[in-house]
This record gives sequence, structure tokens and C-alpha cells, in this order.
Amino acid sequence: MKFLPLRPAGALVLLLAATGVLAAPPLPSLGANVAGVTVSGISSGGYMAVQFEVAYSSLVRGAGVLAAGPYYCAEGAVGRALANCMEPTGKDAPPAPVDTLKTMEKLAAAGKIDPVKNLRDDRVWLFSGSADKTVAPAVVDTLAAFYREVLPEGALRYVKLADAGHAMPSVADTQPNACNTSNPPFINRCQDFDAAGQLLTHLLGPLQPSTTASDGELIAFDQRPFIDGSAADASLAEEGYAFVPKTCQAGGCRVHVAFHGCRQNVGEVGRRFIEGAGYNHWAASNRLIVLYPQTATRNGFAFGSSKWVLNPKGCWDWWGYTGADYHTRDGVQPRAVKAMIDALGKAAKR
Repeated sequence: MKFLPLRPAGALVLLLAATGVLAAPPLPSLGANVAGVTVSGISSGGYMAVQFEVAYSSLVRGAGVLAAGPYYCAEGAVGRALANCMEPTGKDAPPAPVDTLKTMEKLAAAGKIDPVKNLRDDRVWLFSGSADKTVAPAVVDTLAAFYREVLPEGALRYVKLADAGHAMPSVADTQPNACNTSNPPFINRCQDFDAAGQLLTHLLGPLQPSTTASDGELIAFDQRPFIDGSAADASLAEEGYAFVPKTCQAGGCRVHVAFHGCRQNVGEVGRRFIEGAGYNHWAASNRLIVLYPQTATRNGFAFGSSKWVLNPKGCWDWWGYTGADYHTRDGVQPRAVKAMIDALGKAAKR
């Protein structure tokens, strides 16, 4: 597998980065088939997967969600995110399906998200571990209840795994944590449970057996052209990644977007999620491009910026740290990811 770019070390890195010499190459135009994009994510990435599916329901045809809850669960408040949407007790519960649907209908009528009816042809795969102490299984139960209201029978699969912690169960990572743990890089071995393989099969239909990831190329690309304003103010990294199977160079491949969780971006754990979550082995044999957009940590003010952004764990924005429209098509993060997908769909250069 080829990795780009290779970086020198020390002061030279800082100098070249400041002058833009080390900027990653552009995301290539690959003539991808973007008529039925699928998305997935864990934890904050799971919340982002739900947000992206709802905001761009005319584009997305399926979502895999691990350890996350309903759309707009936090309602723009970090207090609700921590209580109602992670560890609910008493009256601090996630929004009921009827309330979530009302919120969506209102946003759709205002032109903030795509029409809610577009969700009806989606397929959804949900996962919760009984040992997850970060996002309680009851939160995922509420998300499942919502999807049961809007999806046809058979379109939803909800998997509950005993003793699984807050992590991505994978058979691909070479140094996974124990199944019941909830520690970085948040990739666990739970016997032979392959979350990536299960969710992709449910979302896309029967797949060819997984193969070696060497049948594709992992590329780094410059995320900045897709971001309105500075990457730092959006709490997005300057570089994102994509796995491109060799068979996708000629165009026509499908696209799956994999959203990492908090403390799981490249800046925190290197390429452990990108390489170890398990998507690439399935993508290589099934003509599937996997897009791995990346967040960055932000602790208040940043050099050259007057905007206060607090995201110390590099989470995707599911409570409003980037602004009031974070959960809609006007949100800076969803808009950036949509632009990345559009770029992949452009005709390949000959």
C-alpha cells in the first residue's frame, strides 16, 4: 500500500508547512458513481453520519451508525450532548422519534435539509455494545426507534453485542484493544465480529469477499479547498485521506464516507482508524472508494484566528461548536464533506 505524502522531520517541516510546500495533493477526480453514497461513523462520527444522511438525503442511500443517537439530539447545547445524548437519566432523555421527525420537517420546509421523504429508501445498520459507558445503549435504542418509524421493514438492522465497549469492533487492526474497553484508538477485537464488513454488506448488498488492502492505494489530500474559511476555525485538519482500489482509476466506483470518532483522527492516533477499522479490505474487492475526512483538535483561540472554537478531543460537530447550522446543509463540516464527494464524482482526467 502506498502512503502520501512522506514528511521530513524537525524544523524543516514547520518551515515548509508555513510556506505551503508540504501541502498534500488535491483530491483526485475519479469519475465515481455518487448517485447512492453511503456513510458510517462511530461516536461523534456516528452522530455526523446521521446528520449527513439527513441533511443530504437526496444523495445518501444508507448509513452505518455505531454508538450514537438521534438527529439534532443535542439541540445546539453541549450540556444536552453530555446528558441527554450520552448518559441520559431521568428527564434528560434523547428526543422521541415524533419530536425528531417534527424537527426534520421544519428544517426541510425552510430549505435547510433535503426532504425527509428521501430517507424512506435508505438502509441503516446500527450498533451498540452493552459495556459502552460513553454512549449508553438506550441512546442508540432511541435512534433505532426513529428509523423504525421512517424505514420499510427489513431496511434497518440493529446489532447489540454483549461486553463490547465504546469502540469499532474490527478484525483488521493489528493491535486491537480488548472487546470491553473504551480507550484510544477505540478499535477493539470482539472475537470475529467485523463491524465494517457487516455494515457495508447491509448497506450495499452482497459483496465479494474481502481481500488485501494492497489492492488499493491510500492517499492523503488537501482538505482546505473544500472548507469555507480556515480549516482551524472549522476544527478540520488540513489533510484528509481516501482509499482508492486499483480498479477505481477508470471510474464508476461507489463512494462510502467513514467518519472517525473523538480522539480517533490522524492527529490523535495516526492512521489507526483509517487502516484498522476494516473498510479498506472490503473496498478493495468491491470497487468502493472510502473517504476518510479528518477533524483537528481546537482549544479556544488559534494563531491567526479571532474565532473561539472549543473541540479539545477532535470530535465531529454534533452539538454546535462551529455555529447554529452545524446539523444542516449550511454547516461548514457537512458542506465540506459534500464538496469532497462532488470532487470524487468529477470525470477522471486522462
